[in-house]
Amino acid sequence: MSVALTRSAKNSAGKGTAAPVYRRSRQRERILQLLQSTGTHPTAAWLFERMKKDFPHLSLGTVYRNLGILTEQGRVRRISAGSSFDRLDANTSPHAHFICDRCGAIIDLDEPDVGLGQDVGQGLGLVVERRELRLYGLCGRCAAKT
Repeated sequence: MSVALTRSAKNSAGKGTAAPVYRRSRQRERILQLLQSTGTHPTAAWLFERMKKDFPHLSLGTVYRNLGILTEQGRVRRISAGSSFDRLDANTSPHAHFICDRCGAIIDLDEPDVGLGQDVGQGLGLVVERRELRLYGLCGRCAAKT
């Protein structure tokens, strides 16, 4: 299935280019469905392995391209956790991550309201667009083995 990309020459305010508009893709919708159905933070390879049966001509490159579109649309977040491959998260609501230094598990945590963001940015003349909180250590399973 091909993906059409159309760009508007001007955005609604009449300045610059608008965000790209992508045609619906069954593969992209399946990627999002898989991400939303798992409590883990999988890699693109994990998604590819689970999609091969339903999409026999699927390539890993197609998975990466669709993840790029989903990230651009704000429907998926990439998590760089220090491994070779980014991990993915369909939970785009504000939350923190705990990353296990031993096994690499990524666990979602409620993000405490620590007063960071716009207040800090305004005091320094900065425009804060997003924030990320990550905690590192040993998960419960790895800590129990120590």
